[in-house]
Amino acid sequence: MKLIAIAAHRSEYLEPIHFSKGTLLNIGEKYQGSENWDNWYFCTVDNGLEGWVPTQIIEWINKHQGYAIADYTAKELNVDHGELLLGEEQLNGWIWCSRLSDDQSGWVPLEVLSQI
Repeated sequence: MKLIAIAAHRSEYLEPIHFSKGTLLNIGEKYQGSENWDNWYFCTVDNGLEGWVPTQIIEWINKHQGYAIADYTAKELNVDHGELLLGEEQLNGWIWCSRLSDDQSGWVPLEVLSQI
């Protein structure tokens, strides 16, 4: 799906969590913000990285641990107003996008995008 950024977005995470299918996840708090970003959990992995993970890729072992059922990265894409993007996968208020001008990719919140 072709998208345009209607507002800028900047990531707050310099080293986003990333892992492979089968990785053990230590699961913390559920996201409780006002943005309607449901079903995200703050997780850590053995290499020390931490960040928000969508519940759809967690196979729960117990209340505080689970396995990743897919490869995942929480890398966000910084975008500026007016940039053109190609949206690929949508999860819980975010969409994985590739910027058409340089093919850089990452997650972008839906609230800063409009379909064209």
